[in-house]
Amino acid sequence: MLAMVMALQALGIDAMLPALSQIAQELKAPDPNDRQLVIASYLIGMGAGALVFGFLADRFGRKPIMLAGIGTYCLFDFACIIIEDFNALIMFRFVNGMVAAAGSVVAGAIVRDRFEGDAMARTTSLIAVVFMIVPVMAPTVGQTILLFAGWRSIFGLMFVFGVVMFIWVLFRLPETMEKGHRQKLSIGRVAHNFRLVVTNRDAIGYTFGAALVFAGLYGYINCSEQLVAEHFGLGDKFAYVFGFMALFMAASNFANSRIVERFGARRVSHTALLAFVVTGALQWASATYAPDNFWLFLPLMTINLGLIGFLGSNFSSIALQPFRHFAGSASSLQTTVRVGGGAVLGAVVGAAYDGTARPLGMALFGLSLAGLLLILYSERGKLFRRRKETVPQVEG
Repeated sequence: MLAMVMALQALGIDAMLPALSQIAQELKAPDPNDRQLVIASYLIGMGAGALVFGFLADRFGRKPIMLAGIGTYCLFDFACIIIEDFNALIMFRFVNGMVAAAGSVVAGAIVRDRFEGDAMARTTSLIAVVFMIVPVMAPTVGQTILLFAGWRSIFGLMFVFGVVMFIWVLFRLPETMEKGHRQKLSIGRVAHNFRLVVTNRDAIGYTFGAALVFAGLYGYINCSEQLVAEHFGLGDKFAYVFGFMALFMAASNFANSRIVERFGARRVSHTALLAFVVTGALQWASATYAPDNFWLFLPLMTINLGLIGFLGSNFSSIALQPFRHFAGSASSLQTTVRVGGGAVLGAVVGAAYDGTARPLGMALFGLSLAGLLLILYSERGKLFRRRKETVPQVEG
């Protein structure tokens, strides 16, 4: 259930990718790169929404906030079906992303309510395996819809899926937050918890490091349709290429769920991050010296996306460890930094698209290298340690 709730968020990104050029033409987007705003505004909205829903979930409980988010998601999907102006679409997509954040933030808090340490990372990875089915299938679904109907029908699909999930959550999701853990909703409390989250050394490197790594991912998503369909000339085959790459993300999340309790979230994620830095450097080099070679781009980008599966859930689980007593607020703040910060940087990466993969390769290498430095700060210069559950619990 949690995976499918989170999949609402992914559907709003990946199903739209094949339709970007059609949307830009019909709604008369001023610049070819402006089509990326359909995705970037949604991603930035997700980051902004994450700041709200975690605090609300800590105050009112997990279930009512998740239901409110899904219901509003459906409302704005319907609004996007009837929109006639490109700028208005971008605004609605931003709000749609904001309310879609309720699913991922509250789902993370529910997992934190029930699990600890590496078991939490394993559960998060299992959710991500199911969740990742959507990026694999959604572009092909979107492309298929475009064969028989216009881009507005993709929003119709999202609306129907949202209604189904609202009903499922309403009748089947139990409340996981103990009443004694509910937080008062006040500016002072928010500011206090924010200070604790951004000053905790054990968590801060993983929170901001994840934002930098995800910025490279979001940068690829933003320019992927232009890069693959236009620069490399694959046209309608773009949906299949994107789905093929996303399949490796799903596989790596599954593999992570099987090995993380054995080797530890730190060892797995640190190894993956070092590999990401190397692969990013190779992507930059191949885009510089062989810019038109799709068969160099494809395996390198696929490896980068696959490595995300060993980074995302592990980084978020490690970062949440010190904040058991206000997991919703901590998840909210960390998701805002990770998704919102990553989305803003990803929009910059996408806007730098110049008809080649070179700006993307530079970003993948530079951002992941900076992320590695942040992880070294949190780990006090020592990677690959498997730490027991000795991280002090911070009171919110």
